[in-house]
Amino acid sequence: MATRARVRAPELIGRGGWLNTGDTQYTLADLRGRIVILDFWTFCCINCLHVLDELRELEEKHRDTVVIIGVHSPKFVHEAEHQAVVDAVERYQVHHPVLDDPELATWKQYAVRAWPTLVVIDPEGYVVAQHAGEGHAHAIEKLVEELEAEHAAKGTLRRGDGPYVAPEPVATHLRFPGKALVLPDGGFLVSDTTRHQLVRLAADAETVLQRYGDGERGLVDGGPERARFSEPQGLALLPGGRVVVGDTVNHALRVLDLESEETTTVAGTGRQWWQGSPTNGPARDVDLSSPWDVAWWQGEVWIAMAGVHQLWAYDPEHGTVRVAAGTTNEGLVDGPAAEAWFAQPSGLAATEERLWVADSETSALRYVDREGAVHTAVGTGLFDFGHRDGAAGQALLQHPLGVTALPDGSVAVSDTYNHALRRYTPPVQEGHSGEVTTLATDLREPSDAVLVGEDIVVVESARHRLTRLRLPEEAVRVDAVAHRTQRAATEVAAGKLRLDVVFQAPAGQKLDTRYGPSTRLLVSSTPPELLISGEGTGTDLARDLEIDPAVAEGVLHVSAMAASCDDDPSNEYPACHVHQQDWGVPVRVSADGVTRLPLVLAGMDQE
Repeated sequence: MATRARVRAPELIGRGGWLNTGDTQYTLADLRGRIVILDFWTFCCINCLHVLDELRELEEKHRDTVVIIGVHSPKFVHEAEHQAVVDAVERYQVHHPVLDDPELATWKQYAVRAWPTLVVIDPEGYVVAQHAGEGHAHAIEKLVEELEAEHAAKGTLRRGDGPYVAPEPVATHLRFPGKALVLPDGGFLVSDTTRHQLVRLAADAETVLQRYGDGERGLVDGGPERARFSEPQGLALLPGGRVVVGDTVNHALRVLDLESEETTTVAGTGRQWWQGSPTNGPARDVDLSSPWDVAWWQGEVWIAMAGVHQLWAYDPEHGTVRVAAGTTNEGLVDGPAAEAWFAQPSGLAATEERLWVADSETSALRYVDREGAVHTAVGTGLFDFGHRDGAAGQALLQHPLGVTALPDGSVAVSDTYNHALRRYTPPVQEGHSGEVTTLATDLREPSDAVLVGEDIVVVESARHRLTRLRLPEEAVRVDAVAHRTQRAATEVAAGKLRLDVVFQAPAGQKLDTRYGPSTRLLVSSTPPELLISGEGTGTDLARDLEIDPAVAEGVLHVSAMAASCDDDPSNEYPACHVHQQDWGVPVRVSADGVTRLPLVLAGMDQE
């Protein structure tokens, strides 16, 4: 057995306590003898949701030796609310213990820098591996198998039932609904996300007329009692009356024929898109990544592809998909569609002239014009959010998931983490920023809204219902609140800063260099003046940056990718895996700051 670097694991601390344990509070000593995988996540983060799904198979296969613990480490203020974490654990069907750590105490103890991060602790209580980002389940499973064999031989492995205790189910008509659609007959279709169904409601928005899907997670076409979805979200009417569905965790587009009640798959393979995969072509042959909302605009179905921070488009006439806007880099950059950056676009609304976008991770309202240029109406970046009305240039939202075009040209925003419905009114004159007001408060995680006559019907996701509101003549006034993410900034020295992305190929694998370099590193900064040199794309995972001493603080944006394949010369078709992660690292320039910034993609930092 190869010698493995080990570091004693710090204790698990979280003021919010434990969930999914039947109220038992655990320490690492209680878990001694088990292989523990810590999943540092926050429920706003699409990459974290991807990792939850990646871990499901490993969790089931090794349930007698492995304990997965979600360490919930919030980015947004709302995510630090205990009830919000309770809701998220049910919403995303997390079937392992979760430590609610609203003050990021355990995050700091483990020196975590990114969501998601996975840390593996061996049965003797030592950290043996750390992985940031997605795509690591295969590597962790190999490590788990090694640890099982090693500690079974040493007598330090303890098998048996884990600490997970399922919460009591709650009976409601809907459970964490995502999006809604007004049907031609005046009724509603709602994506009942946590129950993996679509639900047809009468015009009263309460009476259930039909459910589509058998309620089990899966990707199966057919009638109402046979079809299967996996956390469906977006809904849009196609010309002719059929409904296109963003089947988010299946990474697919489905179409529901309301007359025949048959569901068919029209785009996606069921596999998640990774860097290097095709970005256009026959719709059923191209992988997608967490399509969160859909809208019919300019003869195509536009897709808020939250998983890769892009907008895609599906052409039902020709059966093709393509990237329509975004680079896959996460952030807020306007301009031509091919150069724009988005951050988890999650809501769409189409008008004749614009496609409005709720860009959730930048807490922004954005739009695409008919020429394909991307603009920002409200929002400034990944780390600024709050509840502030007034001129749009200084207004703040908090992780909005829905957007609704109103008849007068203004836009209603489902301001999810502010529990509010906001309104953006475009400027009358060119050069002005427009105005943001609050239409309603005391909603619970509103995720979408639809117009019905003079009313607006809001999807109150965390209250499991649709709520009808009269559009008010006067906006509600609220006290302004501004926030920045509570992650501590890294103190860096001015001048040379060595950036090291740590990557160690999993056991039995090597970097895949058959077709050229197998690694990629992209570096940029906000503001751009923070970096005198070092920005741009390259293939080396280490780079010398130069920090401008005249810029006091900012954010380093780092995107890394590495491809590894089975290290077996006799295998003509080795299995290959892509590991990738984006970091947004808040930094503050200081005379006492560090001169080396290590970011662990996979493995352990040895320096």
